[in-house]
Amino acid sequence: QVHLVESGGGLVQAGGSLRLSCAASGRTFSSYAMGWFRQAPGKEREFVAGISWSGGSTYYSDSVKGRFTISRDNAKNTAYLQMNSLKPEDTAVYYCAADKDYYSGPDYYMYDYWGQGTQVTVSS
Repeated sequence: QVHLVESGGGLVQAGGSLRLSCAASGRTFSSYAMGWFRQAPGKEREFVAGISWSGGSTYYSDSVKGRFTISRDNAKNTAYLQMNSLKPEDTAVYYCAADKDYYSGPDYYMYDYWGQGTQVTVSS
């Protein structure tokens, strides 16, 4: 069992940056692949980025590639999403997710655990 808590969301102007954190409980965090998703009002949940259990492999959606960076610190049981050059279309609730079977791709139904989400609002 893994309990995930996101933080770091907020209101930022277009072009600005935010860093989201996902703190995980439990001693087996390092064995879970992690993903970040987002959901805007009236839209479906969207994959943002994923990272393997070791941090050696990362994946990004085309919409954030080159602007966002996913990372993890297994010693701190925390995953991060650094978001730069933010755009109004990045406005959404951002969720982190964990998968115990090493999946870190875009299919949300493959993930086993989810956080409660943190709101990111980008003003123009």
